[in-house]
Amino acid sequence: MKHSKWLAAILVMQGMILIGQWTGSRNALPTAMAGDVPNPAARQMELLDEMKSTNTKLDKIIGLMEGGDLQVKVIQSDESKGTPRRK
Repeated sequence: MKHSKWLAAILVMQGMILIGQWTGSRNALPTAMAGDVPNPAARQMELLDEMKSTNTKLDKIIGLMEGGDLQVKVIQSDESKGTPRRK
């Protein structure tokens, strides 16, 4: 008796799915617009501009290091103030 109820429920659900597919709207999925397509050439140009910017910044850092006017100050962090140093 239990099996026949389950079988009937499954058949009803499958029937509903088939009816939904036959009579359902055809435009359920969004259509792609031309504006949604990425422009690989523009993306590549942006990457090149960013690389040029990074190279300029690195050149400035290298210039400071080669000039000899660079001073480094080391500050002990708050986390390690209470613990002894390991050797």
